[in-house]
Amino acid sequence: MLRILLTALTLGLISGAAATPGLAQQTVLKRLDTGDDGRGWEAVGRLELAGRGFCTGALIAPDLVLTAAHCLFDSDTGVRLDHEKIEFLAGWRNGRASAYRWVRRAVIHPDYMQEGEVAAERVRNDVALLELRHPIHNARVEPFDTDVRPLKGQRVGVVSYARGRSDVPSLQEVCEVIARQEGVLVMSCDVDYGSSGAPIFAFDGGAPRVVSVVSAMAEVDGRKVSLGTQLQLPLEVLKAELAAGKGGRAGEGPFMAGVGQVRDTGAKFAKP
Repeated sequence: MLRILLTALTLGLISGAAATPGLAQQTVLKRLDTGDDGRGWEAVGRLELAGRGFCTGALIAPDLVLTAAHCLFDSDTGVRLDHEKIEFLAGWRNGRASAYRWVRRAVIHPDYMQEGEVAAERVRNDVALLELRHPIHNARVEPFDTDVRPLKGQRVGVVSYARGRSDVPSLQEVCEVIARQEGVLVMSCDVDYGSSGAPIFAFDGGAPRVVSVVSAMAEVDGRKVSLGTQLQLPLEVLKAELAAGKGGRAGEGPFMAGVGQVRDTGAKFAKP
């Protein structure tokens, strides 16, 4: 049984996703304390959420930050945050950032629903794209490319901020895609509160490329795992939303159009 804890939000249950018996050798989290340690990772940053906490985000263009949709909601009230009060701190480390930028527009996936049961369709659509007021043009802060969804068994990595390590990003260079289910990636990456929105990287071919963002932490047979969207198609939708001029009204609610029927796969979801 897979026990899902949607990061900083709610708890639910899902059955039907099993762990693979033999995971690849994992690496532990490494704090990127120094400039040398963090070189190449400065485009990962901390998102300050209008005084309501923080998430992790990643720059994928000079003016675009990728994160999780649920980061844009107040975890207590469920109300959409004013995105103009969200600040991206690129490469935040020990009280300083390589660049500071406020958010101008923010779009979440049109099919993401903040309310309701924890379910696969909620996790797979838990992605948002933030347009910055001013692009970041800094030789140390190079945006990451994105790539197609990774395969089951593929090695990936994650860079994130989290509870107990919010002052410095941490890198886990080797974790693994355990399963792909209903548009959701189940991974062995080590995440915690604050890791929401953190980029999941594939390293095939050299430079790291973003293939998912962290949506939730979970347990599979007592083993901690992370959950994220299969990024490629959701990201295309988000870019189309921005191109259509959406995301500009401060504090606007989530887009609800296009929510369809959920295919019956035998997976069961319930609140505790």
